[in-house]
Amino acid sequence: MKKAPDFNLATIQADKSYQLKDDLGKVVVLTFWTSWCPDCQRDLPKKEHLYQTMNKDKVSMITINVKGRERNFEEAINYFNKHITQPTLVDEDVDTYLKYNAEGVPTTVIIDQDGFIIDQFNDQADFLEIVESIGKAI
Repeated sequence: MKKAPDFNLATIQADKSYQLKDDLGKVVVLTFWTSWCPDCQRDLPKKEHLYQTMNKDKVSMITINVKGRERNFEEAINYFNKHITQPTLVDEDVDTYLKYNAEGVPTTVIIDQDGFIIDQFNDQADFLEIVESIGKAI
């Protein structure tokens, strides 16, 4: 298993920041996304529903907008405002995205309580596989 690269990113509202190490002890689910991506538009509502029902003491679900891959960042802000309530960060370029060896959006990364990547899913992942991986990690 590989240690998850730590990062410190601002929230999409730019009112605070988030550092991965702050969530050690919880399972962390990261989802990298862009507003123009059709696969993201199918994936994010499912994740949002899961977030609404998830035990937030055990699991931290975070989305990361890959600003360096956005066509228009205003569209990302609009998408967030309409569809996402979970904490959403902004990768100003593609630095964090590349640290996680993401090759497309959405990319979902499951990190265990000790900070190790236990699973990573690309844009073709079956949503139930992601849910099962989270369940095993808890």
